Amino acid sequence: MQIQLENQPYSSIQADAIVSYIFDKENRIDGILNDIDHAMDGRLAALVATGELTGKALELVLVHFPEGLDAKRLLLVGAGKPEKFAQSDLRKIAGTALRHLKSRGVKKFIFLAREGERGPAAAQAVTEGLGVADFESNKYQTDKKTNREIQSVLLAGFDAVQNGKLPEAVEHGRVIAESQNFARDLINEPSNRLTPRMLAARAEAMAKEVGLGVEILDERKISELKMGALIGVAQGSVEPPRVIVIRYTPENARPDAPVLGLVGKAVTFDTGGISIKPAENMEKMKYDMGGGATMLGAMRAIAYLKPSVPVIAVIPATENMPGGRAQKPGDVQVAMSGKTIEVINTDAEGRMVLADGVFYARKLGATHLIDAATLTGAIQVALANVHVGAFGTPREYLDQFLESAKAVGEKMWPMPMDDEYEEMIKSNIADIRNTGSGKGGGAITGAWFIKEFAEDTPWIHLDIAATCWVDDGKPWLAKGPTGVAIRSIVDFAMKL
Repeated sequence: MQIQLENQPYSSIQADAIVSYIFDKENRIDGILNDIDHAMDGRLAALVATGELTGKALELVLVHFPEGLDAKRLLLVGAGKPEKFAQSDLRKIAGTALRHLKSRGVKKFIFLAREGERGPAAAQAVTEGLGVADFESNKYQTDKKTNREIQSVLLAGFDAVQNGKLPEAVEHGRVIAESQNFARDLINEPSNRLTPRMLAARAEAMAKEVGLGVEILDERKISELKMGALIGVAQGSVEPPRVIVIRYTPENARPDAPVLGLVGKAVTFDTGGISIKPAENMEKMKYDMGGGATMLGAMRAIAYLKPSVPVIAVIPATENMPGGRAQKPGDVQVAMSGKTIEVINTDAEGRMVLADGVFYARKLGATHLIDAATLTGAIQVALANVHVGAFGTPREYLDQFLESAKAVGEKMWPMPMDDEYEEMIKSNIADIRNTGSGKGGGAITGAWFIKEFAEDTPWIHLDIAATCWVDDGKPWLAKGPTGVAIRSIVDFAMKL
């Protein structure tokens, strides 16, 4: 799909459809929509008067053969109450429009900017929304309707004064969307088509394509580094583990620049191990490498957008299987850091692989850390599938990251890290245990476990277990993987 800026008057552009949006307020027909309404002899005002056009959030009204426009259709998307509107909402509006028109066989349409949203930030948000909405999860369907594809979208009505900055903003949005879709494609893969070795190969190919440094650690190197926590999870599978290391080094980087370490959990299939999961919905556990895919998507975007700080990604990849050599509840593993871990539940494996991943990122020079993982079901109990659970220390570092999340329109909620939760992961026979001793706070004790290996390094943990996948599609998003957190991580890296 091509997305490009268009400077000619919107009314004279020939296309299958033209899209804009309308607010839910008393005087609804204003600004550029007022001009369209005049050309249509008041048809929009009539739709408002009858209550058919309300402007409620993501409500759709499609008008065929609108007078005064060379486009064959006019699609108006509800933008909701103006006092609640944020520029990040343009992603959902653009995405909803694309998916609606795509399902109706539209090939080319125009997105018409409105007053107040005509600058580079708006153009970037619209481009991101269009790109992410165009992704489908039906890769392995043989009877999919290939004729329903959007070929091009023209962005019209944007501020000509900002013309020099607009192409860069559109390109920025394209990179983010394509990187998000790259991660989503990985998450969507069945585990027989994305083993740890296959994931490493895909990551290596991506890194070389975009000019990033890459190193793949095989089982021999992992053993030499004494990554006992990762080895403990991997030993039950016939598939050997891998650790993917990807580096971005900016030109002329300051010697004292911070080094951002991105660590992603990549369990390519999680049965739970000996503490095996119920059969119902176990097929979804192919998505348990979502944290690793998130970091790969972020690194892809970073390669193009070129922040001024070095970035290192460390992605431990393994399966968690109940084989004859699998670790058992009660076993003690020695992590790369030397800490000993009592395994209480083999299904609490994500924090184990992250323990070695976080420590290794520090050994490679990371001065600031972010990890992402589909870590706990407890985060869904706490936040449903609305917010990402965000943990971090010191709090100022976490707040800085949450500002990036807010700026790009990703919902994240700061979770507590009180010392009382640390007491819950203390073991009687080892340094720590891999589950909390209490009945609640599972997402928090999981975060505290990882923090044991971050120690005093500024650190953020994103529990994306409830937000990495949607079972029901949204108007702006296909069902399946979401690519959540990539926008926030990239924005944070650009600002760090």
